[in-house]
Amino acid sequence: MLKISQIAKSFKKTPVLKDISLEATAGQLIHISGDNGSGKSTLFKIIADILLPDAGEVVFTAPYTIGALIENPGFLEFEGGLTNLRFLAKLNDRYQPERVRELMHMFDLDPASKEAVAKYSLGMRQKLGIIQAVMEDQTVILLDEPTRGLDQKSIQQFVQLLNDLKRANKLVLVASHDIVAEIQYDTMYRLQQGLLV
Repeated sequence: MLKISQIAKSFKKTPVLKDISLEATAGQLIHISGDNGSGKSTLFKIIADILLPDAGEVVFTAPYTIGALIENPGFLEFEGGLTNLRFLAKLNDRYQPERVRELMHMFDLDPASKEAVAKYSLGMRQKLGIIQAVMEDQTVILLDEPTRGLDQKSIQQFVQLLNDLKRANKLVLVASHDIVAEIQYDTMYRLQQGLLV
């Protein structure tokens, strides 16, 4: 489904990714670990076609839609959570009200709340970011440091979501410098010195 071949990327002549190759299929749950600044976000941006690589290619061998949580997601700061999710989903004409409410309830976010996202805690913002990455039934999901700011209960909710996505035959790539013991990954990589090992 996803084939990454010999991706390289530099910034100001400093190599970040040197020779990255990876193959993944639907239904897989893949973990990429690495220190801060190792290039995890850069790799995800290239997969999502936000950044162009200097060399190599990303090929999808089946129809796909990408959902992504990369770095700090941007929101309409003075609107509520549901308004934000509705706005984002309607950009692609893929708003599913029942699914969005189900996901908000799963992560203990109240769809009826009018509280502005500007007043959300880091964990609440992170949960909103996770929801927007999966709410449109996307087939390829990229989650960059998804558990940042989450408390233990929210991490358990996240584990449940990953299990649900795997059962639904989604391809999920998680990049983080920490590992949640309860998540059963199919393949685990480490990104170090620009190489995936």
